Amino acid sequence: MPISSRWLQGAILTYLVGFSILGALAYLVYQRQPPIPGRVVSAGGEVLFTRQDIMEGMNVFQRYGLMEYGSVYGHGAYLGPDFTADYLHKTAEILLRRYESDVPGRVPANSRVVTELHENAYDGGTDTIIWSDARASAHRMMEDYYQSVFHNKESEGGAQALWIADRKQIRKLTAFFAWTAWTGTTNRPGENSSYTNNWPPEPLAGNTVTPEAVTWSVISIIGLFGGTGLVLFFFGRYDWLGWSESPRQVRLRPVEEVALAPAQRAVVWFLVVTSVLFFVQTLCGGLVAHFRAEPGNFFGFDISRILPYNIARTWHVQLSIFWVSASYLAMGIFLVPLIAGRERSGQAPLTIALLLALVVVVFGSLTGEYASIKGWLDKGWFWFGDQGWEYLDLGRIWQILLVIALFLWVFILYRGLKGKLREQHHGTMPWLLFYAALTIPAFYAVGLLTSPERGFVITDFWRFWVVHLWVEDFLELFTTVMVAYMFVLMGTVREKTAIRIIYLDVILYSLGGVVGTMHHLYFSGTPAVHMALGAAFSALEVIPLVLLTLEAWGFMRSGEQSVAGKDHIHRWAVWFLVAVGVWNFVGAGIFGFLVNLPVVSYYEIGTNLTANHAHTAMMGVYGMLAIGLLLFCLRYLMQPAKWSDRAAKISFWSLNIGLTWMAFFNLFPIGIVQLNDAVSRGYWHARSLNFVMTKWVHILEWARLPGDGLFILGGALPLCWLCWRAVRYPNPGQSKPDTELPVPLFTHEAGSASRG
Repeated sequence: MPISSRWLQGAILTYLVGFSILGALAYLVYQRQPPIPGRVVSAGGEVLFTRQDIMEGMNVFQRYGLMEYGSVYGHGAYLGPDFTADYLHKTAEILLRRYESDVPGRVPANSRVVTELHENAYDGGTDTIIWSDARASAHRMMEDYYQSVFHNKESEGGAQALWIADRKQIRKLTAFFAWTAWTGTTNRPGENSSYTNNWPPEPLAGNTVTPEAVTWSVISIIGLFGGTGLVLFFFGRYDWLGWSESPRQVRLRPVEEVALAPAQRAVVWFLVVTSVLFFVQTLCGGLVAHFRAEPGNFFGFDISRILPYNIARTWHVQLSIFWVSASYLAMGIFLVPLIAGRERSGQAPLTIALLLALVVVVFGSLTGEYASIKGWLDKGWFWFGDQGWEYLDLGRIWQILLVIALFLWVFILYRGLKGKLREQHHGTMPWLLFYAALTIPAFYAVGLLTSPERGFVITDFWRFWVVHLWVEDFLELFTTVMVAYMFVLMGTVREKTAIRIIYLDVILYSLGGVVGTMHHLYFSGTPAVHMALGAAFSALEVIPLVLLTLEAWGFMRSGEQSVAGKDHIHRWAVWFLVAVGVWNFVGAGIFGFLVNLPVVSYYEIGTNLTANHAHTAMMGVYGMLAIGLLLFCLRYLMQPAKWSDRAAKISFWSLNIGLTWMAFFNLFPIGIVQLNDAVSRGYWHARSLNFVMTKWVHILEWARLPGDGLFILGGALPLCWLCWRAVRYPNPGQSKPDTELPVPLFTHEAGSASRG
């Protein structure tokens, strides 16, 4: 172990504590989830709907991709309404009109509505909820309303015409919406707030922010500033990472002197697929954005008949995962021979097999999602169509195949590193690379715990293990290992310093990130303790972003003699890594902390501020890193004379300017206006199409177009062109399997220190 073993011990302890707390919270979710009643009846004894109706209604919500059009509990897409808030508001309006017409002198109508909605009428003994005749009548009216929405002969607002043909399915879907609205207002037994901590904000229903949300928001801010100050003090006072050591002056080998092994050469096809998927994903994203500027149309053409909003958004979200993952897989395979010093025979066929498996999963899942949402699949919708959960839309069979493919990738890495691992301590960089790679399929596989037979609260809990722990924690860990290894292999960072950086990332991210998963679930039917711990720990997630942003400049300074040079062969790959540091702080740090505070999240969840954080963090961090990795590999895969720094430069500036334009000229300002609207007029209105079409919001939606055009044409297309040139003009340098690679990527300059 080249550094103190306390780093490894600290990382293990952090994970043990974090997952122990998360395990306890998982137990509480199962024990205290809102009840799904056996039946809901009117005061006159009429059965309105049953538990089976609620569960089958949730399945209708899934199979037709409604979570990629609107949302439930604020989770989902942004064009359609939040169906929990929509059902609740319209029901409250119906009840208010009904009670205002009653005989004068009784309890004021608004007080009657609030009291009725917050009263917990669930009888555990009979497994029944009894609703007043007025509320039963309101529910039947809501069934008629959603019939007009989902079986409309004309497409409206991006929703496809004749979306759901079966009226029975719409009745069950309404039952599911009704149950979520019931959990949003009905008080937990013995408490003064609902199962969803009084979400959604709805004045007519008496839903206001809870004292716990305000209290834990204040505590989060105190923890953030206090923790940041302490960390900056200790890391400013003590050189724990080793930057004070004199940097080595190195010279990178010319590309023509670097021989590539067969599996490394096969990586070029991964990069081609990556660039194409990225380009298609940007086209889907541009279309999704255009739906908000011109709902249902594309410059006058009714595109929703062919590609409705929810299908375009499903593909946009899924492709973002696919192309970023493909880039990571390619980089892992490319780095292994450089780390091990040789490549084992058989790695290239395994690499091609992995690529084919990825292609099958991508195109099989996209086709299945289209067929499911269009209503072409019946019993096989869950397995081959659309599971219906945002980020886990792909059918279960494709999900299983993807998990298997990711484990195959880990096997390829292990096979290539096996000899190196035998020589190393279990806490060194090769092992850290293997551990980080192993977490990717392991935590994506957690998504298999979701099920159409489980209630929404349980399913959403496990879904966010994938969304948060997989995307925001373990992919972050893998990115840190990749970047650290890149700089070590280029000779600009010492291995000891790189290892310390990785352990620092593990400890600080996991300290807040593991339990911080709960910040997604403040208002999804979890108890208030989840809000308390989720808020407190998610505030700590910003601390490593601040620190690692500062340490990123340590990486830059350590290799500034070579990296900053205009003729450096990896100049633009490194600049993409610089962009990762900037967007990590802005997108994940600033914008992420803004939406994590419970008192803010209460009003903004599922609005443009959420989308702003998602885009600047996902594309700004993982997307920019994926492109940096792609360019690093391409530089060695292509003949030097055919490389174009100009294309890489155009892509870099187009992507970063386009993302900045998207954030600051569209998503963030609209999100602020939407937040104000949610506070002043109600969340239901802030999520309505009427809000989207208000004058200044509509202007800002159109104002996004130049940034999107620059992002797609100037950002994505040059990458496709570079990948095509790498296929057409491959680097002639070759190395045979099971032989030592002839040269490392760098040599020491004359007279420089060679200590490592």
